[in-house]
Amino acid sequence: MAARNHRAAAPQPANRGAARIAGKQKDAAAAGRPNATRPALGDIGNVALDVLDGGIKLPEGIHRPITRSFGAQLLKEALANKNAVAPAQPVAARAVTKPARKVPAKNIPRPEQAPKENRKPSEGGAKHPEGNRKLSEGAAGSSRFVQKDGRKKHVYTLSTVLSARSKAARGLTEKPKPLIEDIDKFDGDNQLALVDYVEDIYTFYKTTQHESRPIDYMGNQPELTSKMRAILTDWLIESHQRFDLMPETLYLTIYIVDRYLSLQPVPKRELQLVGMAAMLIACKYEEIWAPEVNDFIQISDCAFSRHQILVAEKAILNSMQWNLTVPTPYHFLLRFAKAAGSADEQLEHMIYFFGELALLDYRMVTTYPSTVAACAVYIARLTLRKSPLWTETLKHHTGLHERQLMEGARILVSCHAAPDAQLKTVYEKYAAEKFGRVALHPPAALRDLF
Repeated sequence: MAARNHRAAAPQPANRGAARIAGKQKDAAAAGRPNATRPALGDIGNVALDVLDGGIKLPEGIHRPITRSFGAQLLKEALANKNAVAPAQPVAARAVTKPARKVPAKNIPRPEQAPKENRKPSEGGAKHPEGNRKLSEGAAGSSRFVQKDGRKKHVYTLSTVLSARSKAARGLTEKPKPLIEDIDKFDGDNQLALVDYVEDIYTFYKTTQHESRPIDYMGNQPELTSKMRAILTDWLIESHQRFDLMPETLYLTIYIVDRYLSLQPVPKRELQLVGMAAMLIACKYEEIWAPEVNDFIQISDCAFSRHQILVAEKAILNSMQWNLTVPTPYHFLLRFAKAAGSADEQLEHMIYFFGELALLDYRMVTTYPSTVAACAVYIARLTLRKSPLWTETLKHHTGLHERQLMEGARILVSCHAAPDAQLKTVYEKYAAEKFGRVALHPPAALRDLF
């Protein structure tokens, strides 16, 4: 029994090893060597804070332990201040906008405790896991963003300051973006201006202008020529002026004529009849008080009967499938003239002058209405020597650049420079005092368009 108790009390091999290690520690302590059992690592302080004379002092208003990243930041600021490259307020000092509030003694972290990562930006920390690393990069990056109260605050570094000064010295500063004028800012109280959705309307116009367009139909008209069409258009403009009709009526009339001639061959003797029926349809669509059929019979010197006009009206509507709701150049002229300068009446009259000249020329038939209107605005500004010819506001509202207007602009300049002796209505109309006598201006030179 005694032997059994003696074996139970005998130490195990593991216990013998532990006793041996404890004995070595006692011997090491007795010999004056450091204790082999080290405490848990805290801040190892691998930033040499005594490199500079006098060490590094915390900026005023900052009370926090000097961690590895914060120490590196302070070191770079101290080096920059010592070398006097560009004296500036330290980053850490700039990041503090308010004096740090006093922390109760029980909440102050002990030196051996690792600092918490969820400190506020004003205390030198960052909510982002890589915030400390980003702040300690110093002048390596171009700029920094510091999170403060949920907002980003831009912090300039030495590198950004020097780079900005260098660009300014070389004249490489960024040019301000061109401003686009708000052409509807004075129409807020005008319900007819439709300020709330005018942009949507013109977006729709630009989309639908590609539909139901006239084609190059002269090859399919054995008896008609472009000269005959121009004479008919001139007569329709004169009739429109005699009836004192709306501008929308004139542009819709010319569209109906071109669209019908694109669909059906017409004999030469019936061309004027088509024009009269087209204007009758446009008047019924646009005017409040439309002229009667007898009025059209009178202006045509009774060349056609009432029955013939009504038959032609039905034929046109059936061929076009009664689709009259289309954007014409006049819709775009209204908007683009406003973008070109609504306060300039002379410019406005000149724009409409070129808009009606475009109706006379067959070469403009297949051009989209928005492009026709933009060309009229461009040539009007060129004729009146406006500078710049094509502004950022016009680019924004037309969606076109100058190079896209050159072909149509050359056509309008040639029409103005060499008018046909038989086509005088537009010139006489815009040579009147009512329209500012804009037709009497000397035409622009074609060389200005190259």
